[in-house]
Amino acid sequence: MLIFLDRFVLMNYLAQNIKYLRRAKKWTQQQLADKLLVKRALIGSYEEGRATPKIQVIQQLAALMELSVDDLLGIDLEKQKPVPKSSLQVLSVVVDQQNDELIPIVPVKASAGYLNGFADPQYIGSLPRFFMPVPELSRERTYRVFQLKGDSMLPVQPGSYVFCEFIADVDDLKEGQPYILVTKEEGLVYKRVYLKENGQLLLKSDNPEYEAYFIDSNSVLELWRAKGVLSFELPKPESYGTKHISAVLDEMKQEIRKLSKS
Repeated sequence: MLIFLDRFVLMNYLAQNIKYLRRAKKWTQQQLADKLLVKRALIGSYEEGRATPKIQVIQQLAALMELSVDDLLGIDLEKQKPVPKSSLQVLSVVVDQQNDELIPIVPVKASAGYLNGFADPQYIGSLPRFFMPVPELSRERTYRVFQLKGDSMLPVQPGSYVFCEFIADVDDLKEGQPYILVTKEEGLVYKRVYLKENGQLLLKSDNPEYEAYFIDSNSVLELWRAKGVLSFELPKPESYGTKHISAVLDEMKQEIRKLSKS
């Protein structure tokens, strides 16, 4: 009975350790599946405890993560805080004197520097920041505000401020939702994101003049889910409403009648 209980605890650690280590390496479930030569659905089953890997897979996983099989099975690695080679980045945050987290603002002028300074606490601390006590922004989560440039996401206007919530793992993104992505090649981009096979992300603009394109999920340094938009450009009245169009048509008819009479 004691031996059975010990083995049961070990299997419990295995499930949560697989998920923790995969996220620490910034791998999608598909990427880990490719490395272990198993189907992606099996990785989900392993992480949820619905299936137990074969001993060969456990040995492969331990070697891949540079751990012993005993540690992989018998230690809660997240509580032990091991440091894998490609460990999950530590997100820099700013707090006030009451230890309440503040929201940094990344204006357009600072967006180029953000690519190099996003992991630097001093850089994040140098950004303008504020506190917004609204129920839509939970105090249990981390937020950042990014100012947009360009018109690829119209009707959201260039210069608007996008309030975003930090997402720690690509697997947690909601398909079709708008995100700010910090990427190695493009810096900051604001797009609707779709998760595809083989670690590919499809990025789409709301402005139909811009074509969709793919990027590798490994090129994403930070992922922020858009929660709301603040814009100082007030909407303009419609210049060509139905009444205006009708009036123009009436004028054209009158002109045609005059021409036909003459």
